[in-house]
Amino acid sequence: MKEGKEKGDKKLIDAIVQDYETDEVLMLAHMDEEALRLSKETGIAHYWSRSRKKLWRKGEISGNEQLIQAIFIDCDEDAVLLKVKQIGGACHMGYRSCFYRKITGEIVGEKVFEPEEAYGSEGEK
Repeated sequence: MKEGKEKGDKKLIDAIVQDYETDEVLMLAHMDEEALRLSKETGIAHYWSRSRKKLWRKGEISGNEQLIQAIFIDCDEDAVLLKVKQIGGACHMGYRSCFYRKITGEIVGEKVFEPEEAYGSEGEK
C-alpha cells in the first residue's frame, strides 16, 4: 500500500466506511500502518485519531464496533474502503452515520444513541 497524506510525522490514508449490506456511507476516518494491520488481523476497525493523536479501536468506549466484512483498496493504493457490520451508531454525535445532515443543517439521519451516556465527557472522535 502506498503512503497517503502526511500529517506531521504520521503517514495517514483515508478510510471510507460503508455498511456492507446497504452501502450506506457511515464515516470517513484515517488509518496509519498499525491501524490497518490491526484491522486486518482482528476484523474490527481501528483508526488513527488526528485530534487525539493516537490509535483507537472503533467502539472501545461506546461499544459501537465496526466488524469488517471486506477491505478494498483504491486504484492509487492510497485509500481504503471498509465494508462493515455496524454495531450501534458510527457517529460520535449519536447518529448511525456521520453524514446525518444536509449542508443546509437539516438533520436527515437516524439518532441511535445519546453520546453523553456512551462517552461521558470523554468523546470518541
